[in-house]
Amino acid sequence: MKKYITLAILSIALASCGGDSNEKSVEALLESGSVEELQAKQEALKADVAATNDQLAQIEKVLEEKNPREKKEVLITTMTVKDTLFNHFIEVQGNVETKQNVLIYPEYQGTLSRVVVKEGQRVRKGQTLARIDDGGLSSQVAQMESQLALAKTTFERQQRLWDQKIGSEIQYLQAKTQYESSQNMVSQIKSQLGKTTVTAPFSGVIDEVITDQGTVVAPGMALFRIVNLDNMYVAAEIPESYLPTVTAGKKVKVEFPVLGESVETTVRQTGNYIKPSNRSFAIEVDVPNKDGKVKPNLTARLSINDYTAESAILIPLNVINENAAGEQFVYTAFAKADEMVAQQKIITTGKSQGPNIEVLSGLEVGDKIIVEGARSVKDNQPVKILTY
Repeated sequence: MKKYITLAILSIALASCGGDSNEKSVEALLESGSVEELQAKQEALKADVAATNDQLAQIEKVLEEKNPREKKEVLITTMTVKDTLFNHFIEVQGNVETKQNVLIYPEYQGTLSRVVVKEGQRVRKGQTLARIDDGGLSSQVAQMESQLALAKTTFERQQRLWDQKIGSEIQYLQAKTQYESSQNMVSQIKSQLGKTTVTAPFSGVIDEVITDQGTVVAPGMALFRIVNLDNMYVAAEIPESYLPTVTAGKKVKVEFPVLGESVETTVRQTGNYIKPSNRSFAIEVDVPNKDGKVKPNLTARLSINDYTAESAILIPLNVINENAAGEQFVYTAFAKADEMVAQQKIITTGKSQGPNIEVLSGLEVGDKIIVEGARSVKDNQPVKILTY
């Protein structure tokens, strides 16, 4: 067989080197500087090379037909297709927030006569935080309560007389009106007096004392910041394409890069509005905070489980090829006669996670996927499986 190859190569070489003895050499053409002759020589050489390649291809074909066992085997490694649990996650960034992080403002104008809490102090809902000078409201309350007591006594006496048909109806109605009016005035002034006491709207920690004792305050002027770190959550925005799969109750892994910690939790709420500016919707994720390390506005990374397949076929992304028609395919190794050969299989894929991707069709459990050597083999080419 080697003899045939040698003879063929010699004949090709003689055919390329021979020819018309009157034909100018390349060196002579270069010296002449004739562009037309150089182009003609270039085309002639190209034709010789093409003819040589065709003859070599024919020789290789004859050799393979005469001795098929001399076909080159490609060394490969394989992996056996299995079905496995597949969890797909989407990753987004969010910020830690709490709905109980508020500034406390006064409802009454006056001098801040007393501040009874300090920064870092835990307080309970309704606990007094500060008092504002009432400007004499307490004295007015005592006076109005005395007038109310008199109006009540007058009304009660007038009512007894009216029940006995004594006196006029107008006297009875006047006494009744005076009593009810006094009641309303006392309630109003007590309500105003109550606004001079600043209380905690919920249980939490006084994070900041903004206004000092002795300062003249008015509505709209912040006094304290109170924070409750027990009911924390992460707020994030999710692309609208995930609206059907990211729902309340989905599992989430929350990582805090600054703290170097992570927690497993769930989506507690999803928004009902798509923002037109970035085509996304909001979600809230519960964050346990027993030790109080998690603070408002802390950056968090969310890995949300948006898709789960109980029996999925996963293969490495780097073994997938694509043909001219845009179809994805892989090579599998199978026994044919007394040798192993590669077989091309068209596949359809789903979601990817890390280095792997889910195969929806085209492969079956037990198939041997070619991994190393996947870019070198061809369909029906003999292969040899390496074992380590």
